[in-house]
Amino acid sequence: MPRPSQLLHPARPPAPTRAAATVLLLRDTPDGLEVLMTRRSSTASFVPGAYVFPGGGIDAADGCCHAMAQRRATQNAEALTQAIAAIRESFEELGVLLARHADGSWATQAEVDALDRQGDFGAQCAARGLTLAASDIYVLARWITDRDLPKRFDVPFLVARVPESQIPVADETEQFEPVWVRPGDALARHQAGSFFMIYPTIVTLERLQDLATVDAVLQACAVSEEPLWTSCPRTGLLAGREQRLMEHELAYGELAMVCPDGQVVHPLDWQSEQPVPLLKNVQRLTAPNPGAMTGPGTNSYLVGDPGTGFIAIDPGPADDDHLEKLWRAAGGDIRMIVCTHSHPDHAPGARPLQAMCHPAPPILGLPSAETARAHSAFAPDRVLLNHERLTLSRHGGACCGGDFSRPWQTEVCPTEQDTSHTLQVLYTPGHAANHLCLLLLEDGLLFSGDHILNGSTTVVDPPDGDMTDYLNSLDLLHVACTTHQLKFILPAHGYVIGGPDDEALAAIAWLKAHRLQREAKVMAAMQAQPDGTLDDWLAQVYANVPQRMWPVARRSLMAHVARLKSLMP
Repeated sequence: MPRPSQLLHPARPPAPTRAAATVLLLRDTPDGLEVLMTRRSSTASFVPGAYVFPGGGIDAADGCCHAMAQRRATQNAEALTQAIAAIRESFEELGVLLARHADGSWATQAEVDALDRQGDFGAQCAARGLTLAASDIYVLARWITDRDLPKRFDVPFLVARVPESQIPVADETEQFEPVWVRPGDALARHQAGSFFMIYPTIVTLERLQDLATVDAVLQACAVSEEPLWTSCPRTGLLAGREQRLMEHELAYGELAMVCPDGQVVHPLDWQSEQPVPLLKNVQRLTAPNPGAMTGPGTNSYLVGDPGTGFIAIDPGPADDDHLEKLWRAAGGDIRMIVCTHSHPDHAPGARPLQAMCHPAPPILGLPSAETARAHSAFAPDRVLLNHERLTLSRHGGACCGGDFSRPWQTEVCPTEQDTSHTLQVLYTPGHAANHLCLLLLEDGLLFSGDHILNGSTTVVDPPDGDMTDYLNSLDLLHVACTTHQLKFILPAHGYVIGGPDDEALAAIAWLKAHRLQREAKVMAAMQAQPDGTLDDWLAQVYANVPQRMWPVARRSLMAHVARLKSLMP
């Protein structure tokens, strides 16, 4: 994890969460699936005036009602308590009671009307011989309130079919205006400004649109007792406006690194006018070369601080304006220039950037191989050694070195911990024969070049690109992340990837699994058409990829075919 001393924003531990439960009461109609929603009081302390699903905090009494609840064998005690809380809240707020008699029949409307919503819920149900129908309730999702909010909840979103004989009536204190609504209609009304909803409600309804009936919802949830998704959203700024993101979205990892406590301050707009600070010792300047192959542009990184000087990673194309901005962001004090590989959107800026600096910093990297295309010719001033360490220190300046016989050695002097920045080199051929990655040891960061991208998979273009090398290098990066506890990946294209747990490892594992799944399709296509051409196989293997991208996909297909042929006896 990044050192606290390098975080841009002071630590501000999020407020603790309170356990709660919410239930989506569902019914089928001739017009489609409907969900019961209600409007919160305009004076409520949490999301006043919003349309929500019934629910609320879990009370101690909910855990005391286990004996009078019917449960599934796979429903653990916590899930049972959550289901009971949802049953109680739906009764108190809307007069809907998910409880059955011994013969399996639902509680009638008359029985519901006879109960006191403010009385002892468990005692009243027990007195009437009612069993709480916890076994009819399934978990759909789990939402954890955003870290930046002062009042937070940890809430399972549960689902259940509403008893046909019961009519919802709001309590008129916490909830008002119960309404049955189709998910798509609720979303349309929200968009029109007449049906205010908060982010978790919106996303849940969006997901619910894909399921046409109550049975379809319950069957999807019954596969496992685990939620279909879990999210604690993070918020960044796009065009100056707050933009909430879930874990699967591209910028989520960047927000986790820059604003770990949920501060809503980080801009996510792609621009090439000025560098974006990611940590106190890491800046990203994106080159003005967006496109199908480069995404928002090539990311150049500066590692270091004014006291140590800077290492520039991937200066990018030979664009004068971009290089001047990079030079100015470093205050002209660039001690080393490192190229992760020699492709024309990464290395050509190295020489002009070097010429701007006094004294001239060395250009470091690996020379292009004979297999490289002409526009990727590259010769560094010095060839980096595998596992070599490049260090910036306020006391020792810039230096290179390390015990390469101990490739995972990471000792950093404690007194230098907050004043040094150490990049360790790792050879990672595959995307290019001379590709390398860099590990910022003190802060647990991986600069992945083009080996790992955010939002797309990299092209492996033979003969300089090699699929076996690429997969082996993914394994090396997985080991490096585990050994050095690298939590965040900074790619040459796209936002930061990762998080405080195993998100970086999961991203690497996904990339390898994706490549092997694609390779299985290649093998199947080759077996189905043994005399086929690359173009014949391309149409089968990349049928799910837009045809405009097929010329690029064809290069990776060549790499897969070459690998498969090398594995054949």
